[in-house]
Amino acid sequence: MGRAETDAFDPTAYYTDAYFSGGHMDGYADYLGCERVLRREFARTVQFIRQRRPSGRLLEIGCAYGFFLEEAKRYFDVSGIELAEDAAAYCRRNGLRVVRGTPGEQTLSELGRMDIIVLLDVIEHLPAPGETLALCARQLDPGGLIVLTTGDFGSAAARWAGPRWRLMTPPQHLWFFSAGSIARLSERLHLRVENLDHPWKIVPLSLISFQLRRLLKLKSGPAARATQIGVPINLFDAMRVVLRRSTAP
Repeated sequence: MGRAETDAFDPTAYYTDAYFSGGHMDGYADYLGCERVLRREFARTVQFIRQRRPSGRLLEIGCAYGFFLEEAKRYFDVSGIELAEDAAAYCRRNGLRVVRGTPGEQTLSELGRMDIIVLLDVIEHLPAPGETLALCARQLDPGGLIVLTTGDFGSAAARWAGPRWRLMTPPQHLWFFSAGSIARLSERLHLRVENLDHPWKIVPLSLISFQLRRLLKLKSGPAARATQIGVPINLFDAMRVVLRRSTAP
């Protein structure tokens, strides 16, 4: 496990609408403009989850503008937590139950017990991921699932790239996990690793271009049509993990 040292970092000030619209080079070029591509990928994630739990109450932590929740609500009773006020308000305007804030004990308690808790590329952003996972584990009903995706710090790509790894982007990414560190953290919380793989992902071309420009220190903007194009990609440096609660933490 790796940890970034960041001084005086304020997540509330950082994760605003600017983070989703090109305001930070380590954010998104145009999240809203990529809705069609993002929902196509999220629909695949929903089907992956349904193979393990076809229905129930589902919470997404870090739900952004609610595109995953829109796909999931066809099968689940959904709710979300989102730090960015603009994104949370967008979700609520579209009829989604989304609380603005962080996944603390009070917020999770208010939302109630869950069958599934989802953190898609979120855990690496959290100031205290172990504490958050512990709260999530307590909020799950027996047999419930936590589904998360995050970079694989132990992957060949991460080891080869070193400090230039594409996911080494503090203060955006604060933590860097390997398969082993995820397993050890989960075991302490009475969560069993039911699945760990490195799936292909459909990524907006505009986001790929945005990240490449950051790595190459270029400043040109993305073409508008690039938000509508999705590219299957897999560098085998990002994990998808399913954790199942078998006993009370």
